[in-house]
Amino acid sequence: MDLIKTDRYGRQIGYVQGANIDFEVGSDEADSINDFEIELKRWNWDGSIGYGTRVFSPDTEYGGIVREISTDTSTNVIRAKGDTWRGMMTKKIIQPLSGQDYATASGELNSIIKSKVEAEFPGLFYGVTADTGVTVNNYQFDRYCTLHAGLVKMLKSVGYRLDISYQEGDVRMAGYVKVSAVPINDLSSEYELTNDNKMNFTTDDNRRGINHLICLGKGDLKDRLVIHLYTDQNGAISQTQQYFKGAEEIVAIYDSSGSERDDLIKNGIKELESKKSSMSYNMTMTKLEGNIDLGDIVGGKDYLTGISMKKPIGRKIWKISSGKEKVVYKLEGET
Repeated sequence: MDLIKTDRYGRQIGYVQGANIDFEVGSDEADSINDFEIELKRWNWDGSIGYGTRVFSPDTEYGGIVREISTDTSTNVIRAKGDTWRGMMTKKIIQPLSGQDYATASGELNSIIKSKVEAEFPGLFYGVTADTGVTVNNYQFDRYCTLHAGLVKMLKSVGYRLDISYQEGDVRMAGYVKVSAVPINDLSSEYELTNDNKMNFTTDDNRRGINHLICLGKGDLKDRLVIHLYTDQNGAISQTQQYFKGAEEIVAIYDSSGSERDDLIKNGIKELESKKSSMSYNMTMTKLEGNIDLGDIVGGKDYLTGISMKKPIGRKIWKISSGKEKVVYKLEGET
């Protein structure tokens, strides 16, 4: 892939060459995600990259606007930094209308996306008119969520994901960011990533967690409020159904003196969620061919132990270092 630079009006002026490049995009909104850095040696710096310069790889999500330039004379480097297109969406807020508790949306998915991104980024972001055939009715956004988080969550609720790409403009004309809804693909059968494929990964199927939590609230001795919480084989929490018994039952106490019933249950569930059995699966994937993107689901399996899992792609990292290019995929929830 190539990285193209523009002037401050978005008109292409050439390729970024001789640089170390690091773009990271993801569905999470942590501070270290959805930004980019271009590092050049001082002798390769020609001043063509400045504040407001767009950089992009055509027809991909890797791109953004330079908003920060730093220098380090001890290492003879200059770094240009900024938020990716997705990162820019994390810095816009969906606000409720005056007098309303929540912002809501109704209609076809692409029409909702189009109205919101074009209002926030006029002349830069554009939606599409293609009809997905999928609608939401009075969808309720979380209060004061980011534009990115709100659209991602809305789309996920109906099995779709956010697709972002930069489209080149005509000669001497600025390009634009295209944003649309596309179905989430479950590619776990097609992309079953295993140790046989020489992929490095870690798994932890931990079944030592608490599955019965005795919650103690207000009162003393026989009059003390006691709530029992149980987990089943799928990790679901119940007050009535005890799945694990005998040697498989693992019990703990949650002491919350003075708590009323509702608070005791709420906080007890939170405590049990943090201590129940769990499975984690982390993998770094560097060679995925075909149409796969953030939110699509892949599968992983260790045939020796039999541990398997399906998880969405959570992050993509594009790097060029010392002339060598690499694209790394991370599963959702990985650090």
